[in-house]
Order: sequence, then structure tokens, then C-alpha cells
Amino acid sequence: VLVQEGEDLLLEAEYNNPEDYLIVRWKFNKTVDLVRFVHDREPAVFPDFTGRIEFTGKRFSVKLKNLQLADSGVYTADVTTTERDLPLAEYKVTVQVKLSVVSVVSRSSASCDLTVNCSTQDSHISSTFTCVDGACSQEGGGGRSEVTTSGASLQVYLLNSSIVCHHSNQVHWTKDFKGTQHVCSQHAGKTEGQDDFLIIKHSFEFKK
Repeated sequence: VLVQEGEDLLLEAEYNNPEDYLIVRWKFNKTVDLVRFVHDREPAVFPDFTGRIEFTGKRFSVKLKNLQLADSGVYTADVTTTERDLPLAEYKVTVQVKLSVVSVVSRSSASCDLTVNCSTQDSHISSTFTCVDGACSQEGGGGRSEVTTSGASLQVYLLNSSIVCHHSNQVHWTKDFKGTQHVCSQHAGKTEGQDDFLIIKHSFEFKK
């Protein structure tokens, strides 16, 4: 199961003889207890998950809220009856970094060169663009890209009259566009920069 950082995860478990059980446990990586259902008692949430477990109203199913990267791992539910222990559910969960692309543009007033820095929580990429009369070209003649430590892709490139920062992973992608039309203009032989760039952010979440 792929989950974006900050999202919630529904952990579902079913047992066909709900009056027969003694204990149902949810565990993380086989050793860390999340919640315990004991017959004829209220469910007990363990301290490490206080405030993060929501009961769904469906017996033995819970929602784990606000997942972080450290929550990647295996979640299991098992039941203890008067006769035996049985596995009920298993989820192998990968939490991927939240896509929060930040595009910072610095300008050289002498040449109207733009250095575009695109950064996320775990990666950074930059590229230089030269703009003349609203037309820009990218240093090296093409886009720059890299794969981040979490397996995501980070790119910066020129598209028509916009500079694009694009970040994607297996569950989500997002883009920042910075329009170049008004970045540099010539006035009385002097190059001026403008700070209020056009910024349009698009994001899309893949269905899991």
C-alpha cells in the first residue's frame, strides 16, 4: 500500500465469529502494539499511537492518522480465541514524502540570468536560464532531472514561456510554473527584474 506523507490509512480486519474472540491485536512490524480489542472491554490504544488511532465503527478496523515516513512497515492484526491464534490482516505500507515543491528565482540584474532552485524535503536541483526580451533558454540546452533518495523524480525545464519544476513519486505529482514573460524587461537601457512572478501550481493524486 502506497500512502502519501500526512495522509490517513484505513486498517481493516474481519473475524467471522466476533463473540468467540478473547483478544484482537493490531501490531506494527510484529513487535509494536497499536491497539488491542479485549472481549467485553473498551479498545485500548497504546501510548505510541495516542491521538493517532480513530475507530471506524466497524469492529476491529481502525484508521491510523497522519502517516509519516517512519510509519512505513508491516501492519498486522491477529485474533486469540479460546482454542488458537489466527492472523486476520496484513498491510505492507510505504509512506512517500509529501510533494512540496518550492521554486526560488534569483536574478542577475546585469544579464537577466535566472537561477531556478527547485527543492523538496529530501532533494534539491537548480538550473540557470538566460532571458532576452521575454524569450528564455536553459543552460545546457535541456532540462535537468534527478531521482531523490525516496525514489521520487525531480525535474526543472523550460516549457514554452514558463519555467517548470516537476516532482513526482508513485502516489502523487505536482508542478510549479513560473511565467517568464514579465521576468525581464528593457527600460532606458537598464535591465529590471520583477518579483511578482506568475505561479500556477498543479497537483494530481494517483488512485491507489
